[in-house]
Amino acid sequence: MKTFARNLPISSGYNLVGALSHIPAGRPFRAFRLWRLLTGERGLGGVLFVFVALLSIVPLARLSYAALVVQGSLDLDRIVDVLAGRRVIEATINTVWISVSATVLATVLGTGAALLVGLSDMRARTVWVFGFVLPLMIPPQVTALAWLQAFSPASPVLGPLGLSLPPGTRHPLYSAGGIVFLLGLYNAPLVFLSVRASIQRLPASLMEAARASGARPAQMLRDIVLPLIRGGILAGAALAFVSAIGNFGIQAMLGIPARVPTLITLIYRQLNSYGPSALNDMALLALVLAGLTVVGMSVTGWLGRRGDQRVDGAAHPPRLPLRGWRWPLGVLAWGYLAVCLVLPLSALLGTALVTGYGQVLSLDTITFDNFTNALFHHQGLRQAFITSLWLTVLSVVVLIPVAVALGYVLTWRRTWIARALRLASEMAYALPGIIIGVAMILFFLRPMPLIGTAAYGTVWVILAAYLSNFLALALRPILGAYGQIDRALDEAAQLTGATLFQRLRDIILPALAPAAMASAILVFMTAINEIQTSVLLVSSRAQTIGPMIIFLEEAGSSTLAAAVGCLMVGLVLLLMGISLIFAKHLPQGVLPWRD
Repeated sequence: MKTFARNLPISSGYNLVGALSHIPAGRPFRAFRLWRLLTGERGLGGVLFVFVALLSIVPLARLSYAALVVQGSLDLDRIVDVLAGRRVIEATINTVWISVSATVLATVLGTGAALLVGLSDMRARTVWVFGFVLPLMIPPQVTALAWLQAFSPASPVLGPLGLSLPPGTRHPLYSAGGIVFLLGLYNAPLVFLSVRASIQRLPASLMEAARASGARPAQMLRDIVLPLIRGGILAGAALAFVSAIGNFGIQAMLGIPARVPTLITLIYRQLNSYGPSALNDMALLALVLAGLTVVGMSVTGWLGRRGDQRVDGAAHPPRLPLRGWRWPLGVLAWGYLAVCLVLPLSALLGTALVTGYGQVLSLDTITFDNFTNALFHHQGLRQAFITSLWLTVLSVVVLIPVAVALGYVLTWRRTWIARALRLASEMAYALPGIIIGVAMILFFLRPMPLIGTAAYGTVWVILAAYLSNFLALALRPILGAYGQIDRALDEAAQLTGATLFQRLRDIILPALAPAAMASAILVFMTAINEIQTSVLLVSSRAQTIGPMIIFLEEAGSSTLAAAVGCLMVGLVLLLMGISLIFAKHLPQGVLPWRD
């Protein structure tokens, strides 16, 4: 009211009472209350609920409806016919056993790496952790391409050494075993990060007491460490299973040529063969894939709760000296990086530096034409990169403010809306990206209200899928930073009359700036090379750079595909390096590649 009165003109015979007498009673107060409601915490919660509902809840509900209902009625005969088909049964069995086997491999490798890094006095540990986690940041289709070229008969690395396969030999990775092998290696860093976090919470006093009583390292590992970190191991296994079951890049690059069908490649091939006419069947297969994902997460979660052991004590357990095991374990650890990281990436670079696939890399054959073509001359690649770039930037611009506001609601407002928002965002991120792709096709296939045109086949569908899929990724560093902010600052500002947006701008955002930057880098790194979600959404009008690796390889342009893969890896390394500049300002564990 003071502001209202201060803005009134002062003249003879004109006063506040006279001004208010011309305004219908109650209207300014109702408008003021409406404005306070919209800009307050309830209004913010409502806006966020609508945002998440339109991008996650409604598309997934539309997917479920299309999978089960045709022309307004439940079509059980169609459901039985689809699920009982030979191809679907084979794809389902392959999906389950490949994902479970890859999860076992990833769990063994990731747990072993975490124990070595977290409990021993291993030298150059920071560099090794960076190299071990790096494959997780590289797009899976690039990883698959690098391994294919590293162990092919025309390998640019093994060939000159006389270690490549004989010409005409079937590539060993074109098999179900090859898919399991690559998925296990690719997801091992997920288990490593989860187990390392559990190791860092081990009580130092318990470890020191065991050492003082004469317990050997093997006994401590068996009787103390493994029982206490069992929950972290199973949590990592759940992450690895979800990643394996929804990893389109590796399953497509290896499984399609090898004729090893899985649910995710079956959905992709059905869309390419039948188009939107097969959407109901695709939705049903996507629902089966979602069910397997939820079951896998539930089983590992249940096992984790059964094996959860909580003790009190200081974190950061003492590091055990390796002594005579230092050299054997060091050779094994660095040899792992040499074989699983340096070798495939070197082969990828070697293939990109020759004019034709299979040529021997030498001073006479080396060329940078593939890189110049990828960057400047290939119109499709240039347009795909530009589209990916602006979609990624726009996703970051939208998601970071949303994540900051949503983090406020999730951290300090324990309401049912907050729980629903967190569940919906986590579900959209946990489900395989191809499920989000099918849901977006179904949601945007029909003409949209008000504008009267369909968004299917445009970049806006891909943008909606990115916003849905990466919201939870943007939230994670920000939620960690919220835990370090003193709530009393926000409450004191609220008592002085500061609005919610003023508090977010002047108090919350400055404290969250480093975490928001880390979120932006994580979203950018993931979205710029993304393939899981966008592979079903790209069209002649909307191409992104992620699926181009598969398209180029299928077209026989292996050297150009290798050059694009090298550029993707270079971009990932650049962003990871930039993020390390802000590492000291971030909560522990925000950057997975930081020891």
